[in-house]
Amino acid sequence: MAVSSVPRNRIALAALCLAALMFSLEISSVPVILPVLEKVLHGDFKGMQWIMNAYTIACTTVLMATGTLADRYGRRLVFILSLILFGVASLICGLAPSAPLLIASRFLQGMGGGAMLICLTAILSHQFQAGRERSMAFAMWGIVLGIGLGFGPIIGAVIVALATWQWVFLVHVPLTVLTLALALVGVRESRDPQAERLDILGIVTLSVAVFGLAYFITQGPDLGFTSLAALLILAAAAISFLLFILVERMSARPMFDFSVFRIRNFSGAIMGSIGMNFSFWPFIIYLPIYFQAGLGYDTVAAGAALLAYTLPTLFVPPLAERLMLRYQARVVIPGGLFVIGLGFILMMLGTALDHANWLTMLPGCIVAGSGLGLTNTPVTNTTTGSVSMHRTGMASGIDVSARLITLAINIALMGVILVAGVASSLADALPGVIEGTQLRLLAETIAAGNLDSLRQGMPGLSSAVPTDAAVHAALMHGFGLVMLYGALGVWALAATSFVIFGRRRHAAALGCPMEEAC
Repeated sequence: MAVSSVPRNRIALAALCLAALMFSLEISSVPVILPVLEKVLHGDFKGMQWIMNAYTIACTTVLMATGTLADRYGRRLVFILSLILFGVASLICGLAPSAPLLIASRFLQGMGGGAMLICLTAILSHQFQAGRERSMAFAMWGIVLGIGLGFGPIIGAVIVALATWQWVFLVHVPLTVLTLALALVGVRESRDPQAERLDILGIVTLSVAVFGLAYFITQGPDLGFTSLAALLILAAAAISFLLFILVERMSARPMFDFSVFRIRNFSGAIMGSIGMNFSFWPFIIYLPIYFQAGLGYDTVAAGAALLAYTLPTLFVPPLAERLMLRYQARVVIPGGLFVIGLGFILMMLGTALDHANWLTMLPGCIVAGSGLGLTNTPVTNTTTGSVSMHRTGMASGIDVSARLITLAINIALMGVILVAGVASSLADALPGVIEGTQLRLLAETIAAGNLDSLRQGMPGLSSAVPTDAAVHAALMHGFGLVMLYGALGVWALAATSFVIFGRRRHAAALGCPMEEAC
């Protein structure tokens, strides 16, 4: 029996919202359980970074391919296949007995999640075309996505407290089954008869470049940043990126049309995409370590403390929309990035206090989250609204790719800075006692928050293990450097965005009739 149009659309919207919830939860609920994963899976600091980065890099890998495949073979079909992949990968994640297997399954989960994300927006655009219904559908989808990102830390923490870490992943298996059932009933099939061929060379070269750079940064301390192996990896990443640019510029229908960067509104907004994922989102990977290892909180308390960081992203966007109407993107987006940086400075000052706790971190967390809320929606609206209608999909793809690539690189960079900061503090506390590889391994153990194994003793360090006070001071020093890096970086991007946007006034003075021509 056929389902009528209105109930069918509601069923479809329920499926799309559930998929958005699952995607966002896998970004924000996993960081809070990383210290637990390190202990039970006997992983190391780099392994914990890869548990997050495998998901992020995989999302980037499938991003553009999914859009083309969905247009050609059917958005509903590709959405259902991506759901199946996500559900199966989530099951493997929950059953993984070791960190390497969890990292591999997280990569598969990221492929499914990234494919879901692309299909979501395409299905929403096709299935909800009436003005009011379309606005309500996109608003509901955005709210659910925001709930997953905002409440993910506490949800992950509560699951670990009430069950085990496995259920942070296994919970997606029944949710996937429910989403599949709803999608099969509610989602209509749609295709694009003008769909282009899959840009395989572009996908491969971009993926190799991102993975190579993330690998160089993450594994550089082990390989030696100036070693032949590390330099070859960096060279391969650089060559791959140059080939990507060449391939896209030579293509008649590129998946990345670099000509859109001539549009000042688009380029200024992309700086906002990069800025949010330069500081705010990669730091959510490390904040649970600060709350648990630095302040001694348990998993649930750390998840609750993280709410101050994520919840403002839910409540501030309406204010951002009002500010956009009054001051335009060229003020709101750089301003939002500046507020994120201010939040990082406040957090850094909070960690420097003698009796630091969640209250000393609270102002900075709220301010940083508010800055993210001020930036996110204006960036999305500006990137898609500054190009012609037939290029909105491509513009959205560049926006999401810029976010994920920046996130992957800065997860790795923040880890390197954290370990370096801890190591420098330890070297000052124990001059000439611990050096070289032993110092780095000790710093990585502390940076990962694995203080129990440190207290139980590490091989070769029985007489040189630093005191608890020295360990705590080293951890605070490392986090202070990471926060300073996040603040200065996002402020530099805010200034760059402002300069790019600011040139628009000069173009208007010259009488440019269209933004794309300026």
